[in-house]
Amino acid sequence: MDEFGLIQRHFQDLTSARAGVVLGIGDDAALLQVPAGYELVVSTDTLVAGRHFPHQTAPEAVGWKALAVNLSDLAAMAAEPRWFTLALSLPEADEAWLSGFAGGLRALAEPHRVALVGGDTTRGSLAITITVLGLVPAGQAIRRSGARVGDLVCVTGTLGDAALALRRLDAAAQGDADLMLRERLDRPTPRLAAGLALRGLASAALDLSDGLAGDLRHLCAASGLGAELDPEALPQSPAFAELSRELSGDQRFELQAQGGDDYELCVCLPPARLAEAQARLAALNLPLTVVGLMQAEAGLRLRYADGQSSPITATGYRHF
Repeated sequence: MDEFGLIQRHFQDLTSARAGVVLGIGDDAALLQVPAGYELVVSTDTLVAGRHFPHQTAPEAVGWKALAVNLSDLAAMAAEPRWFTLALSLPEADEAWLSGFAGGLRALAEPHRVALVGGDTTRGSLAITITVLGLVPAGQAIRRSGARVGDLVCVTGTLGDAALALRRLDAAAQGDADLMLRERLDRPTPRLAAGLALRGLASAALDLSDGLAGDLRHLCAASGLGAELDPEALPQSPAFAELSRELSGDQRFELQAQGGDDYELCVCLPPARLAEAQARLAALNLPLTVVGLMQAEAGLRLRYADGQSSPITATGYRHF
């Protein structure tokens, strides 16, 4: 099968008739129409086999995750996804793998009504690059640079599930809790609805891809501030709590703050807006937990219940 037949068979139906697609797959480039009064939000991520997902990951999960990590970036900026492009490097044109991969893409793209509008395929090591494009009303995107001294540092959902799943990939016993953690690793949920709900409330935000400690440093740098975290406040899922019981507190903190692959949102909120923000997310059945405080002093610190503090030296996951 040649490149064009591969695209036609597995990806053509991902180009929906969504408003704004003037010309999708099939020409040299796509034509997209941005409505008046909106700004275009663009994000790109590459996933490489063996680094961003285990080699044995099901192709459906690879397709889902490749799109999810990009949608998570749009969620952090309170943008609504519209279109995406796909660049796919494959060692061979494996029909069964491609069918599963396209099915995973479709399973996430369809409910969010995001249309595939172009891309490329080539022979090489397995790697997937997706660029997602979305819209946000002009001037209403949530940026990393808007945090203020006294803002509460909050996170959606729970932290550490994917990192613990990776740690337990080769565990002899794999029960229901392990399956839940593996689902969080393979099929993260982009918090798009939460991002939209927090528009107008959050002063700053970013998605948690490389771990809370590392990603929060980026937000602090953009805002010219520092932050302190309460290590006891980091939210745990029941599965994480069950399977991390034998770990030390430092080990649990490492998984939750440095492990990465959470794809939750970290948001900064003025204290007066916390109740409304939590109520909006409660309507989505999603918890919003206060885990720290933005401060004028640069750097990240842990603040303990007895009032003592210590610097956080961890930087989160690093690619180089």
